[in-house]
Amino acid sequence: MSKPVDTRDLPDIIRRPIVTEKATLLLENNQYTFEVAPKATKPQIKAAVESLFDVKVQGVSTLNPPRKKRRVGRFMGYRPVYKRAIVTLAPGDTITLFPDV
Repeated sequence: MSKPVDTRDLPDIIRRPIVTEKATLLLENNQYTFEVAPKATKPQIKAAVESLFDVKVQGVSTLNPPRKKRRVGRFMGYRPVYKRAIVTLAPGDTITLFPDV
């Protein structure tokens, strides 16, 4: 049994949309890709997208890409860790990622 989602934390769950070639191809299937907080769960992501964008979510797939090493001169480090969510919307619903200004 899942606990109810706190509506005050929903805007902090979705960080930004991911715009890559693969994410753009998924738009044809009514799927949108977002960077989300690493601790966010699928019910929290679903509630956040539904409340922020006024759409109906059919499914949420999440993945944690592996950490990659990066080097600047002699210093080794890692790229930031993030979580990616692919959200499938109900037919007829859309999210405007690039509003006309």
